[in-house]
Amino acid sequence: MMIQNKAPYLVTAGAVIAIAILSALIAGAGADVIAIMFISALALVFLILLQDGERAREPAPRPRSSGNTDLLKNPGFRRILEGLEAPVLVVEGGKVMAANPAAFRLLGQHILGEDVRIAIRHPAAAERLASSDPLPAPVKIDIVGLGTRAQRWAMRIIPIDPEAEHPRLFVTLDDESDLHAAERARGDFVANASHELRTPLAAILGFVETLHDPNAGGDAQTRARFLSIIENEAKRMRQLVDDLMSLSRIEADKYRQPTEPMALPELIGEVMAVSRQNLGERGGDIIVALEDDLPSIAGDRTQIGQLLHNLVSNSAKYGRPGSPITVRAQAIEPAMIRLEVSDEGEGVPPDHLPRLTERFYRVDSGRSRALGGTGLGLAIVKHIVERHRGRLDIASTPGKGTTVSVLLPQAEREAGARAPQDAVPATLS
Repeated sequence: MMIQNKAPYLVTAGAVIAIAILSALIAGAGADVIAIMFISALALVFLILLQDGERAREPAPRPRSSGNTDLLKNPGFRRILEGLEAPVLVVEGGKVMAANPAAFRLLGQHILGEDVRIAIRHPAAAERLASSDPLPAPVKIDIVGLGTRAQRWAMRIIPIDPEAEHPRLFVTLDDESDLHAAERARGDFVANASHELRTPLAAILGFVETLHDPNAGGDAQTRARFLSIIENEAKRMRQLVDDLMSLSRIEADKYRQPTEPMALPELIGEVMAVSRQNLGERGGDIIVALEDDLPSIAGDRTQIGQLLHNLVSNSAKYGRPGSPITVRAQAIEPAMIRLEVSDEGEGVPPDHLPRLTERFYRVDSGRSRALGGTGLGLAIVKHIVERHRGRLDIASTPGKGTTVSVLLPQAEREAGARAPQDAVPATLS
């Protein structure tokens, strides 16, 4: 203890001793009595000093934290709250006490200080957030329709200081719409693929069983007709498997952007030569119109060839017999190449356009199967375009025809500055 802290005790001790001695002298006490009183006064002062020293060594009581109030005022907590991309709320007593920008965008700027049951209009969520019952552990609630009707959210409620008189709840909202969409697409894909494979397989098994019949299978003309049907159905199954394998490979390479320069006129010439041969009479209707000095693109030669083959095959199937199938290619700004394949056919009704690139989707299922289509051609085209960071547009006028346009980045652009947008989604119009 420092000397300035002892000064009051020394003064007090001196005063006590002086009073004791003075009292003894007035009373006429002897020297022995005065000595005893002097020693007693010193002992009393010593005990007072000793007790004060013990109190000084005791740890000072910690100031009681204001708890949750301090948390919301803490700059670090505010920075964390505002830096989170997912919508976040802090709820106390059924009211929204804090929210980050993502929550304001989703629920509105008015939610601060508002009843949480108005901010989040969901029965299960509102009941839990507005309840005064303690929440011993975090809980998760699935919410559908918050934001837009199709959106799905996982709301996680985490108690902050659950022992407090008015505990606060840390609420996060994770958008799981893409996850649910992927799960739904996977289920639809498995169901559609099973159906597409089951149809030709059932036909093959049925005709094989008929051929085993001595009566029906014994006729040469019937046997030849049935074998022809079996062959066509088997080819259809093989084509479907090939398309499924192609789609799987393209999706596996989705995040590996091609970098090798490729001359488009040479590839178009090769694909058109094969198409003219495979399409028979319709092959003679193909017209190629390429711009002079067409720049190279950075692309996967096999995949771009498959893209061209699928587009030309679709035009041959759905265009009117004898009408032209036109393939055009030209350079456009900014540093892109437009590749177009157009036909003059029945066209596609507007309500079908947004779904043309879905797997197994067909405008006319019966006609498509009769023409040998698998329902995967445009889905493959879309994935190839996405891998090449391009753009797919489909424009169709019923009764006049359809034009499919693909925009691909030029090789020079890829070698120089990076495109401002890695991938541009398909646009159907």
